[in-house]
Amino acid sequence: VAATPTLPEQAACARLPPHVRGEPLDAPLALEDGLAHLSIAPIADRGEVLGELVLVHDMSFLDRRATLASRATFLAFALVGLAASVATVLAARFSWRSWTAELRRILAAPFRATGDVATTRSFRPVLADVRDLVSRLAAEEAAESGARWSAERLRHVLQRDLQGEGIIVAANREPYIHERGPDGQPRVVHPASGLVTALEPVMRACSGTWVAHGGGAADFEVVDERDRVRVPPGDGAYWLRRLRLTEEEERGYYYGFANEGLWPLCHVAHTRPEFRAADHAQYQAVNRRFAEAVAQEAEVEDPIVLVQDYHFALLPKLVRERLPRATILAFWHIPWPSAERYGICPWERELLEGLLGASILGFHTQAHCNSFLESVDRFLEARLDRERSSVVMGGRETLVRPYPISIEWPSRWLAGAPPVPDCRAEVRRELGLPKGALLGVGVDRLDYTKGVEERLLAVERLLQRAPSLRGRFWFAQLAAPSRIAIPAYQALNERVEQLAARINQQFGDGYRPIVLLRAHHEPPDIFRFYRAADLCYVSSLHDGMNLVAKEFVAARDDLRGVLVLSRFTGAARDLTEALVVNPYDLEAASTALLAALEMTPAEQEERMRSLRAFLAEFNVYRWAGRMLLDATRLRRRDRLALKLGGGPAAGEGRA
Repeated sequence: VAATPTLPEQAACARLPPHVRGEPLDAPLALEDGLAHLSIAPIADRGEVLGELVLVHDMSFLDRRATLASRATFLAFALVGLAASVATVLAARFSWRSWTAELRRILAAPFRATGDVATTRSFRPVLADVRDLVSRLAAEEAAESGARWSAERLRHVLQRDLQGEGIIVAANREPYIHERGPDGQPRVVHPASGLVTALEPVMRACSGTWVAHGGGAADFEVVDERDRVRVPPGDGAYWLRRLRLTEEEERGYYYGFANEGLWPLCHVAHTRPEFRAADHAQYQAVNRRFAEAVAQEAEVEDPIVLVQDYHFALLPKLVRERLPRATILAFWHIPWPSAERYGICPWERELLEGLLGASILGFHTQAHCNSFLESVDRFLEARLDRERSSVVMGGRETLVRPYPISIEWPSRWLAGAPPVPDCRAEVRRELGLPKGALLGVGVDRLDYTKGVEERLLAVERLLQRAPSLRGRFWFAQLAAPSRIAIPAYQALNERVEQLAARINQQFGDGYRPIVLLRAHHEPPDIFRFYRAADLCYVSSLHDGMNLVAKEFVAARDDLRGVLVLSRFTGAARDLTEALVVNPYDLEAASTALLAALEMTPAEQEERMRSLRAFLAEFNVYRWAGRMLLDATRLRRRDRLALKLGGGPAAGEGRA
């Protein structure tokens, strides 16, 4: 009868779905542009159906709302994702800023000193990441080998590779000296020598024979008919073969060519080297005598021979002439100079050719290896293989390798040392210091390369800049007399005594801050001073390694004490948690001493724990093990070549 204008065609009466007239209907209705709801309701009057009301409800708004909801949801997730990304970037940025700020604090965090000392660096460690790498490498090595390098492991490895055969060591310094005691009887003295400190534990582990100059007053009263004695006393782990040198030989070979010529040549300590033809002749003669002794001690045709230090630059070649199949390891314990400086030596070719008689030539650092290769390149007709770091001369190859030397771990002197509180009380009582005194210590042979004068001047500058330390801080210098027959060393002794006296007179009131102990000290006494000290200052002006720094760390099982270390030592490359300084810079050195004295126990413990962990892994047994394993591999190769025939004889081909 009637319809709204918007009624769709699908809802026209003629097209409605069939249903029973007079019955209500609720059903969906499909439209072209969406869905609708159809409702039919009858219209009745007194029971009679007059007509029907058709209601079509457009439901397309549901689709519109669903689409809108989908879009809104997508937009919401997009906003959430964007917010999360921004938050992540901001968090990363703030974290990076925090990390870099901490790194800057570590590298250059200032500290405020007492007195008038300026704000400066706090000498915090800078190679923590390297330490982590070292720890991982050490862990990997331990996993592969099953154990940390120790005397037992070294003994086991060499027993396996050498079948119990000992090694031969040639060194000027002997590990045990027999002097006459007050009662006239021979007594054992331990020499002040870094070489002995490093090598003697290795010999106790490896056995064999140590060939050395017998310089003690009672040395030849305790030897057998072959001038040999078993050492250590009461243990007898290896043989010590002593050579008698005349006064003329000792004066020319040791004091003259070695220590007035080669020693200042190799150390940048501003002392002029002196080379005399007569000294050189004695140097040649003594090297020949040692070569004969090494050949006499060899029990096989191809022994492993360790030639030690600058006293025997000619010895590798001389031993090679007598024992062609020997595997010779030569280790140079002091720095090797630049090629330009090395050219000062009038016998530069002879020394290089002598060292190249070795199968392996070792130095403390890669820099020293590089300097040696440069010297060979300049003065010899030889082929350098820089990729292999080797020299080929006369059909023979010599490997040139860095082997950073270290100390035994744990130190045998630590086992019998008194507790740290007892050491502190004993040492302060012996020195006449008050109970709470702060104590610094230096331990050296009295040598111009050790920077003893610069060390005392740094202490003087410290007391000038920090008056509050006067009467509270003392510095004990243990200075073993050394090479006193050489004029330069006599002059050094006098200068150090005069300097100590001048500093002690400066501050008055009976306060004498420098305690100069010019005498030989046995290792147990030295370890007492290490354990009693608040700091140890190693101020070498130029050094190959310097094992005093490592001994101090080994002595501090209480994780206290601070090491102040010259950057001109090989040890500075290993002991990065020390306060590393330039000893010529008295301002910086005195500031480092103050930083050490003011360092908190927590920071001392952190530094010392890291230093001790490094030395535990990189100890002297690892140093010796690496060298001797390299040597045994070379010898095994040469033996195989000899058995196969047609190849080079042992030691005559590529190493």
